[in-house]
Amino acid sequence: MPILTAQTQRRLVIISFLIAPLTLLTVFSLWPAIQLVWLSLTDWDGLSPDKNFVGLANYRRVLIEDRELLSPLVNSLYYFVGGVIQLALATYFAVILSRRMPGSDLFRMILFLPFVLNSVATSIVFRDFLQIDGGLDALMALVGLGAFTQEWVQDPDVVKWSLVFASVWRYLGFQLLITYGALQAVPQDQYEAAHIEGASEWQRFRHITLPTIAPVLGLQLILATVGALEVFDVPFLITAGANDTKTFVMATLEEAFEFRRVGMAAAMAVILLCFVMLAIVVQRALFERGARA
Repeated sequence: MPILTAQTQRRLVIISFLIAPLTLLTVFSLWPAIQLVWLSLTDWDGLSPDKNFVGLANYRRVLIEDRELLSPLVNSLYYFVGGVIQLALATYFAVILSRRMPGSDLFRMILFLPFVLNSVATSIVFRDFLQIDGGLDALMALVGLGAFTQEWVQDPDVVKWSLVFASVWRYLGFQLLITYGALQAVPQDQYEAAHIEGASEWQRFRHITLPTIAPVLGLQLILATVGALEVFDVPFLITAGANDTKTFVMATLEEAFEFRRVGMAAAMAVILLCFVMLAIVVQRALFERGARA
C-alpha cells in the first residue's frame, strides 16, 4: 500500500472537511438559485406540471411594461433612511454604554431585548400601539402632547414613517451589539494618550474610535441596505400593504401565491437579487475608495 506524503494527506483532510459544507451549499443555495432563474423564464402557475418557456417576457413586463410591479421598491428608500438613523443611534448608544457607567448593563439589555422578541408578536403589538386612540395616543396625551397625535397607520403620509419607527425599534439592538463588540477592539492606550494631550470627546471619537470601527459600520450599512430592499415582516403584519406600504417582497409573494404567476414572481426575485448585489458592490467600492483616501 503506497504511503501518502504529508502534503497529500493535508490536501485529503482539507477536501474531506469541505465536502459537507460544499454539498449543503450546492443543495440549499446554488441549486435553488438555478431553479429560480429557470422558473423566471417560464409561465408556470405553481400548480400545473407544464412550464412553458417564455424567455425574457417576465423581465420585460416587470422592468418595462408594468412599472407598478417595481413601484414598491420606492418604499425601500424609507427603510434605508431608517437604517441610517438606526445605525447612528446604535453607534451613539454603543459609545455611551462602552464607558461602563452605572446601569449600563441594564440599558444594554433593554435596547437589545426587542431583537430577541418574536417578530410576529412585536409587529402585532405595534399594530395595536399605533391605532387611533391606541397606546401611542394615550402616551402622548399623558405627557401633554395630545394635540400632535396622528392617524399613525391610516394616514398615507405618516404610515410609512410609523413602520420605519417600528423597524428601527425592532432591529436597533442587533446593530448595537455589533457596534459594541467593535468598540472593544479600540486600544485604550490611544484614548489615554489623547486625553493627556487634551483632546475633547468628539476629537477622540472622530480620530480614534471612528477610524477603528469604520469597517464594521460599513458592513452594517450594507446590511441595512439589503434589509431595506428585503423588508417584509413589519409592513405585512401591521398594515398588510395598505395605504401604499407594500414592499417589493410583498408584491413578489402576491404574484406567486395570490395571482398564481410563479414565473413572474421568480423574475421579480431575480431582479431583487440583482439589486441587492449591485448595492453591495457599489457600497464596497465606495468604502474601499474612502479607506484609500
